Amino acid sequence: MFFGTYTPKLDDKGRLFLPAKFREDLAEGLVVTRGQERCLTVWSMEDFGRLTDRLREAPVTNKGTRDYVRMLFAAASQEVPDKQGRIGIPAVLREYASLSKDVMVIGAMNRIEIWDPTSWQEYSEEQEQKFSDLSDEVFPGI
Repeated sequence: MFFGTYTPKLDDKGRLFLPAKFREDLAEGLVVTRGQERCLTVWSMEDFGRLTDRLREAPVTNKGTRDYVRMLFAAASQEVPDKQGRIGIPAVLREYASLSKDVMVIGAMNRIEIWDPTSWQEYSEEQEQKFSDLSDEVFPGI
């Protein structure tokens, strides 16, 4: 499970140092691709496989399915962290998420998200009240 917020930096070659707490779970490989709200999503190979299996079951006759699959897989990059815990972030993905040197890495349960710090700050501030309001919806009766 991934949780927490970290502020690593991209190096000059577009490589990201994964937070040390995440490295063991991703040591065998991962997939980084587009996420929603202009962030990047990092999946373990196992979880990306589960996602892929679910998408295989979705009807390709549905335009929404086709659109989603195209956007998810077209920019996806399979990576294996090097001995220092770095992964490459392809230019197309860095551009999509407006990433430069400074980034925010957040744990989001079964995935990691990589954000431009300004975008994360704006998103986070926008979601504060919704987070409070959603607790009754997500966990009714608690």
